[in-house]
Amino acid sequence: MERRFLKNYSVFNLIIIAVVSALGIATKPIVVPLVHIITGPLFIPGGAVAGGFYMFWVVLGAGIVKRTGSGTLIGIVQGILVIAIGTMGTHGIMSIISYTLPGIAVDVIFLFSKNKKFTSLHYVFGCMAANVTGTLISNILFFRLPFVTVILIVSAAALSGTVGGLIAYSISKSLEKLNILEK
Repeated sequence: MERRFLKNYSVFNLIIIAVVSALGIATKPIVVPLVHIITGPLFIPGGAVAGGFYMFWVVLGAGIVKRTGSGTLIGIVQGILVIAIGTMGTHGIMSIISYTLPGIAVDVIFLFSKNKKFTSLHYVFGCMAANVTGTLISNILFFRLPFVTVILIVSAAALSGTVGGLIAYSISKSLEKLNILEK
C-alpha cells in the first residue's frame, strides 16, 4: 500500500515534503515565544495565534507538490520529527495526531481545485483550516478549555491562518516566477 502511495511522488516532491516539514518544526520554537510576548499579557494562548506562521509551511508544501495527500504526508513527517527530536511543544505519540490532522485539513481544502490550479483562497482557507484544526485538536487532547474560550481561540487561529495562507501564496507565486518548481 505505502509503496503505491509513495510512487505518486517524485524524488523532488519528497525532498520538498522533507524540507517544508523540517522548516515548519524549526520555525515553531522561534515564532511561538515571539507571539507570546504579545499574547501573554492579554491572556490569549499564543499557539493559536502563532500557528498561522508555522502552519503555512504545510500549505506551502502541499501547494508546491500538488499531489493528493501531500499535506497529510507533511503532517506525518512533522509529527515524527517532533517525537524524534523532542522539540518544543512535544506531546509524545499524540504529536502524530496533532500534526497529521492539520495536514489532512489542507488536503481537503486543496481537493476543491480545478486541475491543481490553486488560488489565493486555497492557500488562505488551507492554512486557516490547518490552524483551526490544530487548535481544536490541541484543546481536545491537552487543554480542555471552556467553550467560550475555545471560540475566542479558534477565531484567533482563523485570523492567524488567513495571514499564514497569504504568506504561503505569496511565496508559492514567487517560486513559480523563478521557474524552479516541477510542472
